[in-house]
Amino acid sequence: MGRVKRMERVVALTKILVDHPQHLFSFSYFCKKFEVAKSTLSEDVLAVKNGLELFGLGRVETLAGAAGGVRFVPGRRVENDNEFLEELAVKLSSPDRILPGGILYITDILCNPQIVFKLGEIFLNRLQHLAPDYVMTVETRGISLALLVARAFNVPLVMARHDNYITEGPTVNINYVSGSSKTIRTMALPKRVLQPGKKVLIVDDVMKGGGTARGMMELVSEVGATVVGKAFLIATAEPEAKLIGDYTAFLRLHDVNEEARKITIEPIKG
Repeated sequence: MGRVKRMERVVALTKILVDHPQHLFSFSYFCKKFEVAKSTLSEDVLAVKNGLELFGLGRVETLAGAAGGVRFVPGRRVENDNEFLEELAVKLSSPDRILPGGILYITDILCNPQIVFKLGEIFLNRLQHLAPDYVMTVETRGISLALLVARAFNVPLVMARHDNYITEGPTVNINYVSGSSKTIRTMALPKRVLQPGKKVLIVDDVMKGGGTARGMMELVSEVGATVVGKAFLIATAEPEAKLIGDYTAFLRLHDVNEEARKITIEPIKG
């Protein structure tokens, strides 16, 4: 590679850091990659740090010492997060989202990479203090959301299933009661995906009665890990008494009135 201009290094450095949130790169890695001295690299890192923080696009952290380095931590301004959630609530309030039975259609939201990417960082902003080792969800439409939350935290995603799969080896199985339908269901977790003593953040798209989340909590307990948080994109206002407590939701769904063709949903500001 020929001589690289500083502008080109800064662009490449930014791309690498942003593509690997929370990953700690050693200074020697970038010095070797860009063929520059540590002092020169430090100036480049400072330029990236100032630019990202100036526009509220996250922050760059540097750690001193032999085990130190540089990493990008996703971060959005609280006011930007609130504005995004307000816009999302408006989008979800459209009457054409009402399905038969008073069900709110949100699949297109959860399949939109740009929306879910931003939601992953919003979850991180509010829950970063939990410092989970894993993000956990169940095999439903909330997988894409949980995956992007896991990416923002830079931790693995663990997925509970409703059936056993021979390809995943021995499993832990429980029966749980659905909080909304009051029916008994089964949930399974492969033993090798979650180690005892680890901290788990449970993530799902919608929480009604809290039965599914309660089931995941029991699975985590069965393998000797600890649930440090429960977070949902949408929590319904009814039933008011949930099977879990101390959870975080970003939108509150009050009502889906099929007859009046009206949806009442509001953002929960941070």
